[in-house]
Amino acid sequence: MSTLVILGAQWGDEGKGKLTDYLSKKADLVVRYQGGDNAGHTVEIENNKYKLHLIPSGIFYNEKSSIIGNGVVINPKALLKEIEYLNNKGISTSNLRISDRAHIIFPYHIKIDELQEIRKGKEKIGTTVKGIGPCYRDKIDRVGIRMCDIFYRDSFEEKLRKNIKDKNEIIEKIYNAEPLNEDKIVKEYLEYIEEIKKYVIDITVLLDKEIKKGKKVLFEGAQGTLLDIDYGTYPYLTSSHPTSGGVAVGAGVSPFELKKALGIVKAYTTRVGKGPFPTELHDKTGNEIREKGFEFGTTTGRPRRCGWLDIVMLKYSVRINGLTSLALTKVDTLCGFDKLKICTGYELDGEIIDYFPASLETLSRCKPVYEEIDGWGSFEDIEDYDQLPKNARKYIERIEELVGVNVDIVSIGPKRNETIMRKDIF
Repeated sequence: MSTLVILGAQWGDEGKGKLTDYLSKKADLVVRYQGGDNAGHTVEIENNKYKLHLIPSGIFYNEKSSIIGNGVVINPKALLKEIEYLNNKGISTSNLRISDRAHIIFPYHIKIDELQEIRKGKEKIGTTVKGIGPCYRDKIDRVGIRMCDIFYRDSFEEKLRKNIKDKNEIIEKIYNAEPLNEDKIVKEYLEYIEEIKKYVIDITVLLDKEIKKGKKVLFEGAQGTLLDIDYGTYPYLTSSHPTSGGVAVGAGVSPFELKKALGIVKAYTTRVGKGPFPTELHDKTGNEIREKGFEFGTTTGRPRRCGWLDIVMLKYSVRINGLTSLALTKVDTLCGFDKLKICTGYELDGEIIDYFPASLETLSRCKPVYEEIDGWGSFEDIEDYDQLPKNARKYIERIEELVGVNVDIVSIGPKRNETIMRKDIF
């Protein structure tokens, strides 16, 4: 039996989709364990580019099960649109399975998400307005509607109508906005659930059986460690647990079954939305990294904030997740720079610290302490690690020294074949 967790070690957008797709060829099952369609993975296969938001990256291997876990919140409309998108491109979704314990996003979640952001004005979180947070809130408030509810049509409709009435009160009385059309939503979602039913099962039973058979299971996270609801830069984060701790709860497996954790790390740092970013570059270099790395959101198209690699953050991520390996992505983006910088510590009120503060007020006062490294030229005809330019190898090996974890995978481009495996980790 072998299990591998793949997660983002930074603020998300590290290239998890490509690496999950790449490693999925060795897996028997691929499981997405948290988040919603606020996430986005881009996978390039040969000359085709695919953009995924809910469906696991393992969907491209028809003989493997692609599973959406109970920790994911699902917008049926978005899911069916994604299924249609893949089917139109010749990709079968017959291997898709959905947890019967996963919660469902409805239009009132999206509406309230939007109204909240408008009301907060300059203090808004910067959500994708996909209804993710409000859906997780209903889950905790014990008024959510789950996939298992769709098998009882009358009960499902009763719960949905009650929730729409309750949410309309909030929409009208708190936000002074127009109420949602109850009958229209009910009719629309009763049609959606009929299309989705065939995918819904108890995935805890499936995973338990397959793990006991010795099958290889790959757990795929969305977003990144610094967006975790507990360990991220609160409140500018997502509403779930992208960290390794979220796997057991979000997929319904014992934490003792999780053997390895691969942290996906971009060769520099990016983030979207608000919040402190110690190594952010507000200059020509930052713009050049953004343009060369195509740093624009898969889901939103928003330009990402860019900066140098932050080792303080990365060491924090290694510790929180128990990372056993790293995959360094977008190394090709750094080609052509004369000098590169790595942040090895923070200066806080005249002292050097090597930990990532919880308080955003404290983090905003942290100034990066840099180590400079010589750059390298372009990558041409690279097939193995030793063919990389000397300074590129120095950069990678310096990261290993600083964080104490091996960089076992190096990604030098978006395609499957632009991947260097230094060690077989799965």
